[in-house]
Amino acid sequence: MKFSHLRYIPAALVLVLTWASCSSPKKKQERPNILMIMSDNQSWNHVGSYGDKTVRTPNMDRIAAEGVRFTNAFCSSPSCTPARAAMLTGQDIWRLNEGANLWGVLPVQYKVYPDLLEESGYQIGFQGKGWGPGSFEANKRPRNPAGNKFGSFAEFLKGKKEGPWCYWVSSLHPHRPYVEGSGEKAGIDPNKVTVPGYLPDHISIRKDIADYYAAVETFDRELGEALQQLKASGELDNTVIVVCSDNGWQMPRGLANLYDFGTHVPLIISWPGKFKQGVVADNLVTLNDLAPTFLELGKTKVPAEMTGKSLLPVVENGKEEKSRDFVVLGRERHAFVRQHGLGYPGRAIRTKDYLYIKNYEPDRWPAGDPPFYGDIDPYMFNWPGETKYYLIEHKNDPKVKPLFELSMGKRSAEELFDIHKDPDQLHNLAALPEYQKIKQELAAKMRNYLVETKDPRETNGNSKVWDTADYFSEADKTPKPSKEMQKRFKLDSAYNYLK
Repeated sequence: MKFSHLRYIPAALVLVLTWASCSSPKKKQERPNILMIMSDNQSWNHVGSYGDKTVRTPNMDRIAAEGVRFTNAFCSSPSCTPARAAMLTGQDIWRLNEGANLWGVLPVQYKVYPDLLEESGYQIGFQGKGWGPGSFEANKRPRNPAGNKFGSFAEFLKGKKEGPWCYWVSSLHPHRPYVEGSGEKAGIDPNKVTVPGYLPDHISIRKDIADYYAAVETFDRELGEALQQLKASGELDNTVIVVCSDNGWQMPRGLANLYDFGTHVPLIISWPGKFKQGVVADNLVTLNDLAPTFLELGKTKVPAEMTGKSLLPVVENGKEEKSRDFVVLGRERHAFVRQHGLGYPGRAIRTKDYLYIKNYEPDRWPAGDPPFYGDIDPYMFNWPGETKYYLIEHKNDPKVKPLFELSMGKRSAEELFDIHKDPDQLHNLAALPEYQKIKQELAAKMRNYLVETKDPRETNGNSKVWDTADYFSEADKTPKPSKEMQKRFKLDSAYNYLK
């Protein structure tokens, strides 16, 4: 009789305790732990639960089944450093000065959620890239803006004290370079991958995509390992899990571009028993929304300067009464790939129906100066990258030339795409008479938002900081293609972007 009170334990709690039975459950704490697992350069549609029937992502799919999967999530910028800076600060990139550039700094005046959570009692850690690439030392930050660096999640769990924590598993996958042949070795049939309309459908490109898929699957296994470590720690039931990517895939028209393939990312949030499960949310959201979300979870004040918006109403209720009808994204200097270190500035407004892009310097080369087109990796002709190489080698082929121009040619000052009729965003509608009203409405709405959020591009024109800011990778300024690529593409042995 003295154990009869056990029958009053809720069935759901029994299930959670059973699932985590490999260790003793931790003492209940008031504020949840936060575990974010981020891939590096993965587009939203290359996940099983997002509809890809070739890539195998069982762990991402499992979290999606246990939580809320966002189908309209975007990064603030299609570039690693600014996308991560925006996510950490909860602010649009044009509010971060030099923080809007790749290989730059994140000025110290901008508060980041790891510091704010730590001040409120959270233990903070990350592994991998975190914020970057860039130099936090040059800006006199005491540490990476992501927090305290650890060799692994297991190391963090072993050394932490009692109390809430926030940890970021910042994976290096599926960032290039991909291992050539890794896709087929992993059992991925190149003939079954999906080739988007902006790339030629050729076997060398299919194999390149298969190698990318293999890297996505590596990331998914890393996610699975982190989940197992969390389960073993006994803290699974009090941990919010976030799975996402920093920006789109590393292909022509992807990374460093304001098209969906550079900005549209997977985002899944799970906390079984507390958040909605198996929900698909089509809300327009950005990674900037994670900072205020994490701070609200940690019962920590959200700074007024954050332009992000907490996602708790969506994940707690499955919907939001007053959701956005657009998001605004931007890019400044990605890599150091134009003479004098010039960038390719642009802003974009994305609704559920249209994408409108304003290119501020249409006379510049969007993919970087020829012959490198260095804003399209593989890194300065030193990494495997048959998709880019095929486009360049066949640029005069009548079937390939239009696709080469889409990726590497100069662009109009304005671009407009119908998301539903043209999901691959191949046909610019900006000059067509029948789309002028839509274009003007989107342009006005975007400008109003940029003025409201104090974007120098639309307010005082003082935007030179992004072209003249320090770039902390000297090798990029005087790139040297590999000897193999020098021979293959008849390239010089060295280039100089400083002059």
